[in-house]
Amino acid sequence: MQVAEANSGRAVYWGTGRRKSAVARVRLVPGEGNFVVNGKEGELYFQFNANYLGAIKAPLETLGLESEYDILVKAEGGGLTGQADSIRLGVARALCQLDPDNRSPLKIEGYLTRDPRAKERKKYGLHKARKAPQYSKR
Repeated sequence: MQVAEANSGRAVYWGTGRRKSAVARVRLVPGEGNFVVNGKEGELYFQFNANYLGAIKAPLETLGLESEYDILVKAEGGGLTGQADSIRLGVARALCQLDPDNRSPLKIEGYLTRDPRAKERKKYGLHKARKAPQYSKR
């Protein structure tokens, strides 16, 4: 986690989030509340889905900062659900860098916890992780 100065002299706060196989590198920059993912507008990238957009902006709304920072994201891997949750974790981590006092309310809401659930690996002799071939009596 780093704090860097942007070309315009504004502070930039970094946070990395992960969920399933998705990884999101999040930058928080002082601004008007714009949201950009992989060069696209965030609402367009997440297909105007209220669940995804609400989850991503939840850490900012908890602290009342939704219109004070721009969210710039580079998201890779996984699907939209994994990417949305990884962005939420990255935003929460960046907010902790912004001010250490932000950590307590974010931790209470559970935004700083990485969800450890991931796809279970396939085992030999099975069709999927747990799906066995059909039983044959003879």
